[in-house]
Amino acid sequence: MNDSAPELQLSVHALCLARGPKRLFADLNWQLNAGQAMILRGANGSGKTSLLRVLAGLTAADAGEVRWRNQRWSPLCNAQRESSLYLGHANALKGELSADENLIDALAFDGIEPDAAARAAALDAAGLNGRHHLPTRRLSQGQQRRVGLARLALSRKPLWLLDEPTNALDIDGVALFTGLLEAHLRDGGLACVATHLPLMVSATIRELSLGGSAA
Repeated sequence: MNDSAPELQLSVHALCLARGPKRLFADLNWQLNAGQAMILRGANGSGKTSLLRVLAGLTAADAGEVRWRNQRWSPLCNAQRESSLYLGHANALKGELSADENLIDALAFDGIEPDAAARAAALDAAGLNGRHHLPTRRLSQGQQRRVGLARLALSRKPLWLLDEPTNALDIDGVALFTGLLEAHLRDGGLACVATHLPLMVSATIRELSLGGSAA
C-alpha cells in the first residue's frame, strides 16, 4: 500500500439505513484512523453487509454521511473507488477463467498491473501452488477464497472493506488472512471487516455490534 499517511481517516456521521419496514441501523457515529480496524458483528440480517456496501459506495444510506480524510464520499465517487477495496461474501470469480486470469481482472479493477512473477508469488503464498491456471470452477470454495487473499496481498488500497473474508477457509487460510490484515494495518491501512471469528492481531481493533454501539 503506497498511501499510509497519518491523515488517513474514515468516519461515519448519523448514518441510517432501513430495508422496507426494518431499520438496519440508525445514528451510527464512529471514526477509524490509520492502523485501525473495525470488526462488524451481528446476527444474519443485522445489516453488516449493508453497512459495508454503504462504505463502498454501492448502496446509498437513508441519512447521514461517510467521510474519508474529512471529505464527504458520495456513492460511486472516484475517490471512494480509488481508496477502497471491497470484497463481498461471494467469491465473484468467473468459473471459466483461471485463478491467475481472475486475479488479473480484479487487480486491473484496482488500477494495478503486477507482473506474472508477482502474481505467481501471491497465488503461491495464498496456497494455490500448481493451481494458477486451472479454471476456478474446478477449485474448492476455500481455494476460490484464496484467490481473494492473493488480491489482498497485492493491493495498494488504504481501506479494506471485507465481508466474511474467512468463509470456507481452513485454519491455515484463516492464519494467512490474519497475517495479511496485520501487515496492512501495520503499514498504516484501515479495515472494516464483517466476521463471526475473533481476529488475533496486535493492531487497534474496535468492534461494532449492529443493534449496539462501537467499542
